[in-house]
Amino acid sequence: MTLGSQIAWDDTVLPFQLDASDIRGRVARLDGVLDQVLSQHNYPASIEALVAEMSLLTALIGQSIKLRWKLSLQVRGEGAARIIATDYYAPKADGEPAQIRAYASYDAERLDHNADPFSQIGKGYFAVLIDQGADMTPYQGITPIAGGSLATCAETYFAQSEQLPTRFSLTFGRSRMAGQNESWRAGGVMLQHMPKASPFVATDGASGDQGLLDAADILDADEGENWSRANLLLDTVDALELIGPTVQPTELLVRLFHEEGPRVFDPQPVQFGCSCSDEKVRQSLSIYSAKDIAHMTTDEGIVTADCQFCGAHYEFEPQTLGFEATDPPNDAS
Repeated sequence: MTLGSQIAWDDTVLPFQLDASDIRGRVARLDGVLDQVLSQHNYPASIEALVAEMSLLTALIGQSIKLRWKLSLQVRGEGAARIIATDYYAPKADGEPAQIRAYASYDAERLDHNADPFSQIGKGYFAVLIDQGADMTPYQGITPIAGGSLATCAETYFAQSEQLPTRFSLTFGRSRMAGQNESWRAGGVMLQHMPKASPFVATDGASGDQGLLDAADILDADEGENWSRANLLLDTVDALELIGPTVQPTELLVRLFHEEGPRVFDPQPVQFGCSCSDEKVRQSLSIYSAKDIAHMTTDEGIVTADCQFCGAHYEFEPQTLGFEATDPPNDAS
């Protein structure tokens, strides 16, 4: 594999289907995107790992949804890692990249740097939010934190809330290629059984963690056999095949699933992107009175705001903010 072909697959999501198994999937590579996401912050290593895993899940899930605007994944926990949040913005037009952003909130004093990153979340929930834009009611699905990874949480969400058997195999971390600087590299595969004609599944006797549904509770005998076979094949993948420079995603699918009839579709490029703006900050502050705005005003006589995702810093004249603003924004000095 040449450097040119390697770069061609960086920061892409490749959709595919296994025709012999009635299973669809995605192969994702996040390299420059993940570098940009994490370079906006100075997180400890365990928080970086959680953000990296969540970003990779977001790329895989976002591309699998018929999305018109935004998918958000959120984890909220009672442990040291309090919030892990990501957004995936659908491409504005065919051929354009999707955009991903992410941030985390954590309690530095409670963080155990020697513990498994996932254990830093504690009890909490995993949420999927889909916003299709203006005049559309947002969808939100929530499941408890379960299993031993964010990937397992996502699998549990799809089984419990969508009754879709789903599997993720993810690898991420810092690496250095000869003659290049150290950088983040991440790769993963998502498998998902095609939706059934009737999505109703009895929840009595669910076999998953905390009594939640598992793939085995959803599929019948033939479907279960196909699903198990595809999962066994995915179990053979190694980290270098997911993030290394020598295996293209199309070649990886042939290596793993050649007997399942893999069929690929057009890849989706992804990039780091943030939707924050001066106008959106003003809009978020428009619900406050002049008294509220005065409490937000600094000793220097300005109101400041920082984007949690990209770190952008905004400064405003207080009289231009809130529903009692006395000066239009365009006239603010």
